Amino acid sequence: MKNNRSAMKGEGVAKRIMLIVPCMVLALSVGCAKNSAAKHQVILKLAHSLDVTHPVHLAMEYMAEKVAEKSQGRMKVEIFPSEQLGNEKECIEALQLGFLAMTKVSVAPMEGFVPRMKIFGIPYLFRDGDHYWKVLKSPIGRDLLLAGETKRLRGLCYYDAGARSFYAKKEIKTPADLKGMKIRVMNSAMSMKMISAMGGSPTPMPWGELYTSLEQGVVDAAENNTPSFRTSRHYEVCKYYTLDEHTRLPDILVISTRVWNGLASENQRILQDAVDESVAYQRKIWAEAEESDMKIVKEAGVRVRFPDKLPFQESVKSVWDEFSGTDIGDLIGRIREVR
Repeated sequence: MKNNRSAMKGEGVAKRIMLIVPCMVLALSVGCAKNSAAKHQVILKLAHSLDVTHPVHLAMEYMAEKVAEKSQGRMKVEIFPSEQLGNEKECIEALQLGFLAMTKVSVAPMEGFVPRMKIFGIPYLFRDGDHYWKVLKSPIGRDLLLAGETKRLRGLCYYDAGARSFYAKKEIKTPADLKGMKIRVMNSAMSMKMISAMGGSPTPMPWGELYTSLEQGVVDAAENNTPSFRTSRHYEVCKYYTLDEHTRLPDILVISTRVWNGLASENQRILQDAVDESVAYQRKIWAEAEESDMKIVKEAGVRVRFPDKLPFQESVKSVWDEFSGTDIGDLIGRIREVR
């Protein structure tokens, strides 16, 4: 019965994508291109949940331009933003089935597919932004990108997603203020553990449903980085932003291994080179966006607080203790040693 339900679920994802993109011929295009690159264009479809003004979307557009340029038009990346082809979990499943080439997701929903990705959900793991990027560029970060290959998911890069902090309709000064609050989280076991440890009530929900849910009081608060807070317009509803910076969850660009393995080696190189160039571009515009978006939300009347982080850090000690003596615990130790 379980296998039948899984098959039906997979078929549902596939049908949704096929209905939205009637001309989905990705597998055929890749196969033909491998044998006769000069005669056939490789079309890679990339789906994600962000708004088109978001710096991560802009970086992927930059990547698509570089792919076309480097391949002299033989390769094309078509981008479908704003959950046009499904939410993050559905897009990951579509990659596994080979019905979608690439997706950009937060590492949080990847936990359900690649358990080692839980490491990014450990609250207050990274000392600061510099430590975070040193880890992502280290062998630890590179190994994690490839940790999902057995699940048909290959990471191509990390994009900066800054630090996540709380925003709400009321001011949050300490973890005690979270007690009884329904806080939207991603579909992530680690996010739920963290909120529960702090005293809040974690409420998983797709990103696209959050604005209305905040407006109608289905949830009381959420947590995210500044550019996402601004581009989602959640600041129109939530006038308090507490920069406790509890986690740094990078965005990750993932390709289906079925698609990757079907690409000619030259096309693999072109794609990876374009992706790498887009990371440098994204980090630049992300830093600019964090500054400009913070200014926008402040001008819109949002009160920004820089709380004492120590009470928040102490409140999540149980999350750290849970992984003592495990593979994740060993990985925590390795990450803390990065200098």
